[in-house]
Amino acid sequence: MDAAMEDAGSEWDRGSGGADAVLGLAGAGASLSVCYHEAFGPHADLILLEAADDLLPDLLQGRVTVRGRPEEEAVLCTPSATYAMKFVGTSNSMFLIPPGEAVAASLRPDHTNEDATVASDAAASTIKVAPGSIELVRTAPRLDKLSSLLRERPYVLDEDLGDGSEDKKGLYTWQDLCVLVQSSDSELLEGLNSLSAVEIDGFWRTVDVGSVNTVLDMILHNSVLHDWLLNALPENAVLSVMESDGFIHKIVTHCLSRFGTKVEQEGGSCWRLDERLVCLQFARRALSTGKMKLNSFMDKWERSIPSGMRPDLQMLEGEVLYERLGAETWVHAFSVADLPLTPAERFAALFRERPRWEWKDLQPFIRDLRVPGASSEGLLIKYTRRTQPSADADPIFTAR
Repeated sequence: MDAAMEDAGSEWDRGSGGADAVLGLAGAGASLSVCYHEAFGPHADLILLEAADDLLPDLLQGRVTVRGRPEEEAVLCTPSATYAMKFVGTSNSMFLIPPGEAVAASLRPDHTNEDATVASDAAASTIKVAPGSIELVRTAPRLDKLSSLLRERPYVLDEDLGDGSEDKKGLYTWQDLCVLVQSSDSELLEGLNSLSAVEIDGFWRTVDVGSVNTVLDMILHNSVLHDWLLNALPENAVLSVMESDGFIHKIVTHCLSRFGTKVEQEGGSCWRLDERLVCLQFARRALSTGKMKLNSFMDKWERSIPSGMRPDLQMLEGEVLYERLGAETWVHAFSVADLPLTPAERFAALFRERPRWEWKDLQPFIRDLRVPGASSEGLLIKYTRRTQPSADADPIFTAR
């Protein structure tokens, strides 16, 4: 209530309010009369907000924003967290009293004085009776929309953006995303990183799969030509050679960071390619044509990866599904990155793919779910039914 009253103090005369007198009540048994302020009314522009103590610094220092389109439920965002805004009604009367000293007049809603015995008492005048307040509940950022926005127009090599507004259709700046995506700034940046997005000419974009493959292939090809070690690619040399081949600095650096880690050394910066990430990219490429027999896939995968790297099926957790058909095992692409981020939609998508899941198959596709106040076990209880034929058998999960 204090925050609301500070805002209201500039609109109503502080000398005819009384909140100071309410705050100064001596304690148990103390009382103060309440009367109607001359500006009493519905004041629909004033809404009470209930906030925990740890939120007050962000609220009082103006570091919060309310985000959401007209058709969406609004959320309140601090720099690092997202909160659902739920209106909670109350059967008790809550009086909004602006700052100021108590007055000695008690008015009816029609602005007429009550009898003299009441009028002689000091009173705090209320401007509004609030039917309830907004409650803030920590929630997961709503990043599914971010993924769909970035899919509208991925970056492709050698593209030529024009100068007209139509040429920028489907492109989004940081400010655009802050307006469109219901997430705190920190969570939004984490979402962009998880989608391997990069800022190009002021717009945040993903890079087309074909373009990523081309850049990676050229880096690997040049590593052979120039005898670069895959765990110590010299940054300046790589950028120089790649730029001479027509690849822009920003995209080369983006691909290096996507598949490796930068290491500062005495002789200059180097990049260490991550074996799992590189092999996973080649596995995705091998499965891009559809379902394959496992043996055929392994043969194709092993032949495609760079020399010195060793493929391992554990690298593919959360990226593929295996299916037994007769005597053969088949494999097809099924990436957790393509699944919805909200639990209800995630489990619905999983059970559309398979009506029954063994735990070892299901776990890689739900372990990234993060819901404030809910554990993984709680999500399983809410969205699945667990059966276990025998004590030593793997549990089976079906839709609830």
